[in-house]
Amino acid sequence: MKRALWLALATLLATAGSAGAQEKFTFALNWFAVGDHAAYWVALDKGYYKAKGLDVTLENSKGSGDSIAKVDTGRADAGLADAAVVIASKARGTTIKTVGMVFDKTPLNIFSLKSHPLAKPKDLEGATLGSPPGDAQRQMFPAFAKLNGVDASKVKWVNIEPAAKIAAVAEKRMDGVSDYTTGLPLYEKAAGKGNVVMMPWANFGFDLYSMSIIASEKTMKERPKVLKDFLEASYMGWRDVMADPKAAMVIFKKRVPEIDVDAISANMLMGLDLMKTDQYAKNGIGSIDDKRMCASVDLVNTYMGLPKKVDCKDVYTKDFYTKVDMPK
Repeated sequence: MKRALWLALATLLATAGSAGAQEKFTFALNWFAVGDHAAYWVALDKGYYKAKGLDVTLENSKGSGDSIAKVDTGRADAGLADAAVVIASKARGTTIKTVGMVFDKTPLNIFSLKSHPLAKPKDLEGATLGSPPGDAQRQMFPAFAKLNGVDASKVKWVNIEPAAKIAAVAEKRMDGVSDYTTGLPLYEKAAGKGNVVMMPWANFGFDLYSMSIIASEKTMKERPKVLKDFLEASYMGWRDVMADPKAAMVIFKKRVPEIDVDAISANMLMGLDLMKTDQYAKNGIGSIDDKRMCASVDLVNTYMGLPKKVDCKDVYTKDFYTKVDMPK
């Protein structure tokens, strides 16, 4: 009896010790919760973070500039941000680096209505576009404009909240907004199917790395194992989303009840299409291709008018990446 009691007490103490050892980890999303973020809720719900000893908090942001600021100043341990904005931020002295990718293909895009289509870059001259100041595409627009011979001074940008983008287009408050191609289902829900026009930047010479996972120098130096564990658990979440999108959406709805399942499901599936690549199939979900990353750095250096040139080696690291295979 004493032995049984001792074993029970030992088990209880071990459990309590394990629970107490959970490392708090704040992850800054680049926007409010959409399909692009499904994997992190799945990893939370399935206990992948907890199994690594992590107590993860997911926090909304107002664009890549906002999430970068949070990570760089220590308000978040890691975050999501567009790779080009990360590259540009290095010229301004941030301590962040990309530690893993999300989308292997770029979703950068301008949405407008069929009644006043912005279908090609020159259509943007004279147009009014809505975007938060920290939005990735707004920050990168000078590069896109220069690459395509657009007079950026003839394009007016208006500050709006991330959640206001869809209404700004559907209600014709703006001529267009910058947003990922994956948002199409959300825009069509508001404006009607067939009424929304896209201008994917990849179609106009701007195909560079996009959504990435970032971390600060402080996190990388002081919490390397925690960061590595977080990345692996996150990519396990993405693996499960790829394997069973419907099950992932059930979890997402449970965790974020306010989402519209139909619209976010379609949004999520478009994001998965950007991840089902030979690169990820061969090297793992979120793996970084050196040549493509450096080509992205070259593009930003050439067209974004940075205060100083950014060295590719200062932008990213593979030190914290653990290969997680795509589902068969």
